[in-house]
Amino acid sequence: DEKILPNGTAFITDAGMTGPFDSVIGRKKEQILTRFITQMPARFEMAEGDVQLHGVILDIDEKTGKANSIKRVQEKLK
Repeated sequence: DEKILPNGTAFITDAGMTGPFDSVIGRKKEQILTRFITQMPARFEMAEGDVQLHGVILDIDEKTGKANSIKRVQEKLK
């Protein structure tokens, strides 16, 4: 949904995260879900595998401060 709004503001709802794709904020999803369901404190271990980079690349007009373009980045990393 990335776009340039009429007055030159770059907009994106969610750029995503960098980390293992099959995770919750980079942690093992099972542990996060258990904490959410039980509401009990828990340690979270880092998830592994299928690491991805998500973000945006913006081109901004230096004189006006308005966005010329916005491009979503989604790359699998090895």
